[in-house]
Amino acid sequence: MHDAIDDFTLPDDDDVERVVDTLRMLSDPTRLRILWAMLQGESSVACLAEVATVSPTVVSQHLAKLRLAGVVRARQEGTYRYYTVVSDDVADLLRTLLSPAAERAGRPAGLASPR
Repeated sequence: MHDAIDDFTLPDDDDVERVVDTLRMLSDPTRLRILWAMLQGESSVACLAEVATVSPTVVSQHLAKLRLAGVVRARQEGTYRYYTVVSDDVADLLRTLLSPAAERAGRPAGLASPR
């Protein structure tokens, strides 16, 4: 059946697994709130905890996973760590999926690009 479709291709298994892993990483409401907040600017654990309405310990655990996955990075300033999203793929996906919801809620959708 697919033989009749010119230039029909499927992504490599490694690419499919990478996307599945990324989607698993994003399939948590707290992580989505944390990442959305960071798309609007670099944030500390305390600020992210307030935005996500969870404890700083919970935020730190999520940030550790996101750091290991290469989605965010931390910058140390004195005793504080500030986090930012570094994965353009994740940032683009979040903007695509969440910007319409933010607009409906009356919040700005035009977020600064991470970095």
